[in-house]
Amino acid sequence: MSIEKVRDYLEGFGAGDRIIEFPESSATVELAAHAAGVIPARIAKSITFQDGDGCLMLVTAGDTKIDNRKFKDTFHFKAKMLSPEQTLAFTGHAVGGVCPFALPEGVKVFLDSSLRRFDTVFPAAGSSNSAIQLTMQQLEEYCCNFSGWVEVCAVREPKE
Repeated sequence: MSIEKVRDYLEGFGAGDRIIEFPESSATVELAAHAAGVIPARIAKSITFQDGDGCLMLVTAGDTKIDNRKFKDTFHFKAKMLSPEQTLAFTGHAVGGVCPFALPEGVKVFLDSSLRRFDTVFPAAGSSNSAIQLTMQQLEEYCCNFSGWVEVCAVREPKE
């Protein structure tokens, strides 16, 4: 089970016991925000993209969308999200629990600067009903295959 792999991985940082398992789904930004009792922007969503024959993961604040021009200028290819099946194959995590922890080698992980607005954020922890609260320093430190900070997202305008 993916959450157990994540728990074992985070144990290496002394943080395995900090995973929160919710009695309800946290598989989307909105559900995760409700479960964690925070605004959606504080959910650190992990998005996977096709990178040649591999996978690139971008972790961004929950209230953002990809700015295609910035993405292409930064990564030098067009943003093409992986299918749920491809995401599972590349990361070992099913959609709803995708996170930047316990990943196979070769999955490059980037953190978007939209996260830096917050003292702490809540990325998933390998299942559709889990998360862990982390500071930016912890998120950077705990990320598998951390490849750097980027600025490729725009904050979505709130819906009226």
